[in-house]
Amino acid sequence: MNNDNRFYATGRRKTSVARVYLIPGTGKITVNGKTDIDYFTRETLTMIVSQPLKSVTAESKFDVVARLNGGGLSGQAGALRHGIARALIIADQNYRKTLKEAGYLTRDARKRERKKYGHKGARKSFQFSKR
Repeated sequence: MNNDNRFYATGRRKTSVARVYLIPGTGKITVNGKTDIDYFTRETLTMIVSQPLKSVTAESKFDVVARLNGGGLSGQAGALRHGIARALIIADQNYRKTLKEAGYLTRDARKRERKKYGHKGARKSFQFSKR
């Protein structure tokens, strides 16, 4: 979706959803009203978020405004990365090849497996005793 120079996309990872707006600007990333450094306390997570922008050398071309909800910080960072990559394609179709090769457009389908009945967890069973 594109309205007056804003590019919108949605990114998902585990149970996290990121609604991302790319606005032409200076490279500022805002997540839920905070800067990315304040929101994602770990440096690795801020690095994950900025990967798609770095791969297409567009760090200083766009401002990112995102609303995140669901999941934990790691899942949210992955969702935001996915959303930014999708929004970049809407902004410029030429970025697609680079982002696809880097694997940023692929939705990471890994989710938490549900607990099964008769088991302690998803796969772990109770201790077995013959007698």
